[in-house]
Amino acid sequence: MPNEKLPNKKSLNEIEGISQPNFINPASIQNIQKFRNKPLNIELLIEKLLQGDIPSLSKAITIIESTNPTHKEQAHKIIQTCLPHANKSVRIGITGVPGVGKSTFIEAFGMYLTSIGKKVAVLAVDPSSTISKGSILGDKTRMEDLVKNANAFIRPSASGESLGGVSRKTRESIILCEACGFDTILIETVGVGQSETAVHSMTDFFLLLNLAGAGDELQGIKRGIMEMADSVIINKADGDNLKRANNAKLDINRALHLFPLKDSKWQPKVLLASAFYNQGIEDVWQLLEKYFSLTKENGYFETNRKNQNAYWLKETINEQLLSNFYQNQTINEQLQNAENAVQNNEKSPFVAANELLELYDKSQKYHSE
Repeated sequence: MPNEKLPNKKSLNEIEGISQPNFINPASIQNIQKFRNKPLNIELLIEKLLQGDIPSLSKAITIIESTNPTHKEQAHKIIQTCLPHANKSVRIGITGVPGVGKSTFIEAFGMYLTSIGKKVAVLAVDPSSTISKGSILGDKTRMEDLVKNANAFIRPSASGESLGGVSRKTRESIILCEACGFDTILIETVGVGQSETAVHSMTDFFLLLNLAGAGDELQGIKRGIMEMADSVIINKADGDNLKRANNAKLDINRALHLFPLKDSKWQPKVLLASAFYNQGIEDVWQLLEKYFSLTKENGYFETNRKNQNAYWLKETINEQLLSNFYQNQTINEQLQNAENAVQNNEKSPFVAANELLELYDKSQKYHSE
């Protein structure tokens, strides 16, 4: 019939489908929520952690990484209780540019250490996006053999806003890992080249991974991260890259000898390794043993630890002052006005900053009276 409407046969026309059955048991949801809302027994958590319980260690690190104000007091109690049981490990910082093979090297190195009876904790710091603020935290995926090792613990953490790619709670995590019985702590940084001072100030040995044939070898002569390195490992020294790796070793060795002797009296060494083929890994540990033997004998090992404690005392004060400043109600009310004035060139950033600091000082005096 000409006037009869034809059915709509457009490809974009939606047809009501079959509703999917509910696979989730409401009772299970309630049980999970009940379990999550259950008050945490901190004393029991610490007791289990000190006995070497890995799930308790993970929970404790989660608490100290938390920004929830209610967790701050719990974190302080955990750290204070664990502190007398810490400082019984060697702490090794590992850094290098993205793509140098840090995760592959750490897995090969960690597997070797566990094979000689060591208990290894890996604190891997992943970069946080400046846009989404998220992190992939994929180190456990990369270290698929080490993650299954009973004598290894891998904890990826987001770098957040920490300069140089070291989570601000990494030092506290070291204390917890040591209290849990781990005798070798490996700290992997983002390796973005911003500031590796943070990891250098919390470790006993600073290991720099490098690549041959990836650019100008004379970059090694520049001060900064090279000057902090206790050893340079040229990774991926295999196959067609072996000749370039040997040439790079000579260049970097010459560069290291231009620097003055370290306070530790240790002359940094350059080694070749191929983490993928598990070559040169044993040599790295033998080098570290020589370093620890020297520095413990001449007293530098203990002196360095004491200096690091003093450094982190000041860093914690700086961090707390910064946090208190931005959480101050008076500052929050005036900060946007100050930003607008600076953006509109009505005030210089320095004048606006001084005004806010004076305002903060007055508000602190008012609350103390």
